Amino acid sequence: MRIKLNNFLKAISCAVFGVFSHSMANAQSFTVEGDKPAFEDISSPNLGDSKNSFKPKEWLEIEASITVDMKPAPRSKTADRILVKWYVAVENPDKQGTYSLLTKDITHVNIPLGEKVFSSVYLSPSSVRRITGGDRAGKSLVFMVGYEVLVNGVKVAEESSKGKAGWWNTSSDKISRSETVPLLDKSESAFAHMWWDRYAEISKEKN
Repeated sequence: MRIKLNNFLKAISCAVFGVFSHSMANAQSFTVEGDKPAFEDISSPNLGDSKNSFKPKEWLEIEASITVDMKPAPRSKTADRILVKWYVAVENPDKQGTYSLLTKDITHVNIPLGEKVFSSVYLSPSSVRRITGGDRAGKSLVFMVGYEVLVNGVKVAEESSKGKAGWWNTSSDKISRSETVPLLDKSESAFAHMWWDRYAEISKEKN
């Protein structure tokens, strides 16, 4: 009888501890500060050690700095993961005066607390050509850029290059979602191994 009672008490203790741990995790508050997104044309990297000569084409790089804090902060001084949802409105190549809304979800992991890191998305030279009909002037095709930051499914920050953040959730006869060209994260771009410490680490898991 005592063995059964001890087992019962152990089970109760484990359950109480589990609830307490879960409550402690939920008690942690996240503060995320994000700057307005910026975008710029950037040439394909030429590492100079290849026998294959080529004329670098231009990518479109879109990025924003993000600073994450937690209270109470864990001993690691690191946030496990955040989700950044990107929204990029570009010229619609099939209908003048309208825009295609491109989207990309990126899960960043091992984010250092209190340190400014960057999240970014890219349009490849072939995507720029698909939209503009040329190999340059990618920056000029952008109408608006926005992003949201989510922690555990809760939105904790959002920003827009212009206008009011959240425009991507409003209906408009001029902006429509499109998969005509893909937005790429940094690991999918020609810059995957460049400026590593500047950017937040990207999870390899599918969102």
